[in-house]
Amino acid sequence: MTEGNGDKTLRKIADAFNDLANVFTDSQSAEAEVKVAPFSHACSLVSPLFGCLGVAFKFAEMDYVAKVHDLAEASKSIQNLQSLIELDVQANTVRKGGSHTRNLLRVKRGLDMVRVLFEQILVTEGNSLRDPASKAYEQVFAPHHGWAIRKAVSAGMYALPTKEQLLKKLNEDEASAKDHMQSYVTASAPLIQYIDKLFVSRDLGIDW
Repeated sequence: MTEGNGDKTLRKIADAFNDLANVFTDSQSAEAEVKVAPFSHACSLVSPLFGCLGVAFKFAEMDYVAKVHDLAEASKSIQNLQSLIELDVQANTVRKGGSHTRNLLRVKRGLDMVRVLFEQILVTEGNSLRDPASKAYEQVFAPHHGWAIRKAVSAGMYALPTKEQLLKKLNEDEASAKDHMQSYVTASAPLIQYIDKLFVSRDLGIDW
């Protein structure tokens, strides 16, 4: 993945997810409609962040990027997330490998991991990312991973960049980074809850 190169990755992420979150403030959440195209675009902006975290999250980067690409392709023919899931429900392919619904669940998990990571960075003193990244991994990804992946990620945590190195890669100073991280945390929370409700309301579950 390319590094920041002056493109202000965190600001782009924050802006895109704030735009998505407006859906929930502009309408009753029960009537909210999240369109696949802007959703997949916003998700694609998060991809470089996984690359900046190094080997510990290489598995997440590869998996996430492929599934976001699938959703971007799906957006050419499917308008919103509800329709995307409904089509798989009707075809009985929800849990099939490569289904849009399965990929949506995996992408949502990636967004949630970044949300927890940012939350932890904001409340953790010092320059190390090991605690924030470990907590984010344990909370979001670890319950769905086997022993071998958990072991590899644990080893990879020792190769994480420092907070200072991460901000340099993202072309941010600490003050602007905190603003953008908080903005993403706030904007992504209702979106993640909305996606969870799409699954739960159809008795599809979210723990697979």
